[in-house]
This record gives sequence, C-alpha cells and structure tokens, in this order.
Amino acid sequence: MIGGLQWRALRTVAGKELRDRLRNRWILAVAVVLAAFALLIAYFGGAQSGTVGFRSIGVTVASLTSLAIYLVPLIALLLGFDAIVGERERGTLDLMLSMPLTRAELLLGKYLGLGAALVLATLIGFGTALVPLATQLDAAGIRLYALFVASVIALGLSFLSLAMLVSVLVRDRARATGAAILLWFGFVLVFDLALLGALVATAGRHSSAWAPYALLLNPADVFRVFNAMSTETLRNAFGLGTLLPDAWGDPRVLGSVMVAWILAPLGVALWRFR
Repeated sequence: MIGGLQWRALRTVAGKELRDRLRNRWILAVAVVLAAFALLIAYFGGAQSGTVGFRSIGVTVASLTSLAIYLVPLIALLLGFDAIVGERERGTLDLMLSMPLTRAELLLGKYLGLGAALVLATLIGFGTALVPLATQLDAAGIRLYALFVASVIALGLSFLSLAMLVSVLVRDRARATGAAILLWFGFVLVFDLALLGALVATAGRHSSAWAPYALLLNPADVFRVFNAMSTETLRNAFGLGTLLPDAWGDPRVLGSVMVAWILAPLGVALWRFR
C-alpha cells in the first residue's frame, strides 16, 4: 500500500494499459517514427547548407529539440485524451469502479500504464538512433544526448498529465479531441507568438524582468530552455545565452519545473475525478 493506494490495483490497471499499447503496435509505431526522424536529422539536418552527415552532438540535439517540441506533445495528448472519458462513453467506467478499485487507483494506474508506454517508445526510438552515432560521441556527448532523452520523457509525461486532466473534465470523446488539439496549438504554437507579440507591443521594456519567467508557464518552453542551457554551444544555437538567468544552467532547476508540470495537472485531475 502506498499512501492509501493498493499497489496491486495500480499494477493491474497499469499493466492492462501497457499490454493494450503493445498489442496494437502503438509503441512500435511511435518508436519507429522517433528513430527515423532522429536519424534523418542527425545525418541530413545540414543538407540545406550543403553538408550531409553527422556534424556534432550539439547541433543534432538543437535540431532534435525543435522536432520534439512539435511531435512529442501531440503523441502524448493523443495517447491519453480519452483515458477516462473513453471508458465513460463506452459504459465501462461504472463497471470498473464497481470492482475493488478506487477512483485514484484507476486514474493513477492508467497514467502509469500510458506513461510506461510513452517512456518505452521514447527510449526505443531515440536509443535506436544513438546506436550509429555512439562511435562518434565521447562521454560528454553521450551525457548530453542522455539529458536530451530524459527531457523528452519529461515533456511527454507533462502533456500526458494534461491529457488526463482533459479526459476527466470533458463529457465525451469529441470534446476531448477538440480540447487536446487546442492544448497542442496553445502550448506549442500560440503561446510563443503571444509572448513575442507582448514583447513587441511593450518595445521590450522591462522584458528581462518578466519574459524569462513567462517561459516557465509553458512546458514546451521549459523543455526548450532546458536543452538550450545544457551547453554553451546550444545556448548560442538558440540565441538564449544572454537572456536567461545563469542559475538555469543547473539541470536541477528546470528539471524541477518539469516535474511540477507533470504533478500539477495530474493532481488536479485526481482531485476532480474523486
């Protein structure tokens, strides 16, 4: 028992969700997509400048970061948006809750199973992409790549938490689909445009006092900044070297913010579902 939750119940629900994703080849499909994009970017990312082949791990991580911001949140939202509302719409939610299973155990079990599927697909995808690059990386390069993969996992889990919140709040799958798409557009596309518009409208006055912290309101931007602050090369590649607090260069600082983005929406979803 963990905090009043039965571990056996959590494991049963999580195991079912993970087996379902394995059975329908979801994990394989996502892993193949991630590996293909990672390899293409690693070897052909510089084609527009007339160079082909692996250049450096810093440039590769910068390119993969831009890709992951668009792809991973969408995958996570599509994975979890109907976790609860789908059961309700199919009429199986009441049946599941009639078993010796609390609402918290059902919600957290589903999250753990879906999260395990997302983590497994990410590790297989980016791990496969690392194999042909491994001989060209030193220990520092492998560490940088490992930090990138860990941040991708955190990004996916944060949007999976948002998907679970959507699934609890809405009443049918159609609305859940719309809400998931709006979340993706809002965090991935609209937020940065709105922030840029605010900076332009205020002519950048006092922007250094509030703009960096506004980025923390978006998990996609936290992910981008986390990777941008990993090395000096990436800071220059993203053009953020002089704009962000030096303390953010410590992975634990922005890592804690990513953890908060995982726990907060999931906590609200748990409170609402109860």
